[in-house]
Amino acid sequence: MSRPWSRVGIRALALALIAAGAGGGYQLAQGRDAERDGIRAQLAADAGQGEIAYLKQRHRDHTAATAQQREAQRLAAEKAAATAKTEAERARKAADAAGRRKREKDQANAPTKPYDGPVPASCNAYSGNRRTGCALLLNSGFGLDQMPCLDKLWTKESGWNHKARNPSSGAYGIPQAYPGGKMAAAGADWQTNPVTQIRWGLDYIKKRYDDPCGAWQHSEETGSY
Repeated sequence: MSRPWSRVGIRALALALIAAGAGGGYQLAQGRDAERDGIRAQLAADAGQGEIAYLKQRHRDHTAATAQQREAQRLAAEKAAATAKTEAERARKAADAAGRRKREKDQANAPTKPYDGPVPASCNAYSGNRRTGCALLLNSGFGLDQMPCLDKLWTKESGWNHKARNPSSGAYGIPQAYPGGKMAAAGADWQTNPVTQIRWGLDYIKKRYDDPCGAWQHSEETGSY
């Protein structure tokens, strides 16, 4: 090989190497750029997925919190309604009790209605509520022989006082009905009308003891009738 050609060959080889190096460098740079772009894309995708997951979690948390708040509000409303119902029921019962006490007081303070029915001459030996009791006794079908027993029975129980009240038992009236309200079956004026009380007492005696003497015997044996 001659020198000129050797120089040309060397130069050509050098240029080829330089070109190859430049091309390789360009490709390497492109590869690095592509790699960076890929990393950026992956990071962006990861960030997007994270944001989506975060938003979904926030939505779940908000939904759960809202549900809890609604449940708490529902329970509070139910409790308030139950409390209001209880208070209303208590107020109604208090009003009913107050009204009942007033009616009973008014009835107890009402004037006594005198007996205006016929009184047999055989009852003239008695006076007041006893005289009325004698007349009603005969009117109920009992004989006059039962009057002494009835007199002793109700003298023991109440002294024939139509407003007598037993403070321990609550028994009331001439026959000492327990509770006194039982006599309402004979009339609404059971608190003040001796006639109503006597009629109820005679009916009670007839159904339970047949006659006043039977009731008096039981009272002597047991202390009550």
